[in-house]
Amino acid sequence: MQAYHALYNLFFNNLRRFCYSFVKSKEAAEEIVSDVFIKLWQIRNKLTEIENLKVYLYSIAKNFCLNYITRHFKNPVSSLDDMDIEAVISLDNPEELCISADILQAIHQTIRQLPPQCRLIFQMVKEDGMKYKEVADVLNISVLTVRNQVSIATKKIAKPCLPILETRHLRLPETD
Repeated sequence: MQAYHALYNLFFNNLRRFCYSFVKSKEAAEEIVSDVFIKLWQIRNKLTEIENLKVYLYSIAKNFCLNYITRHFKNPVSSLDDMDIEAVISLDNPEELCISADILQAIHQTIRQLPPQCRLIFQMVKEDGMKYKEVADVLNISVLTVRNQVSIATKKIAKPCLPILETRHLRLPETD
């Protein structure tokens, strides 16, 4: 039971953010994550057979989100490219909090303009700290696709920030 609670505490926030990017509802996202952990509890005797628990949890969450969308919306989507994936950026430490409002606004605007799958991949890698292989496994795409999408997103996000940073004599870290 302690291990279950530790897993819950470790994954809940990132899974909730991941689910929210699909369903656009805080309550629904929390309910889906709770359902993911109920499913995990139901199969607890088979956990030793799971190679990568993180990928498994995200895959269950993705499937539960797609099921939720199918049940609750008239025109369910069949592809990630058809979805409006919302990017969620959290600023957790003082250094991140120092990002000026205009840079943050430029970043948000650029992220909103990314194609849905690119946006989701960027969030999973940069926000949730997932490895490219884990994202590829969850989304059923190649690792090369994940790498390319992160590179595209990073370059697009950096582009509008450069003029702002140059006026303040700051530099972005290298993207490659």
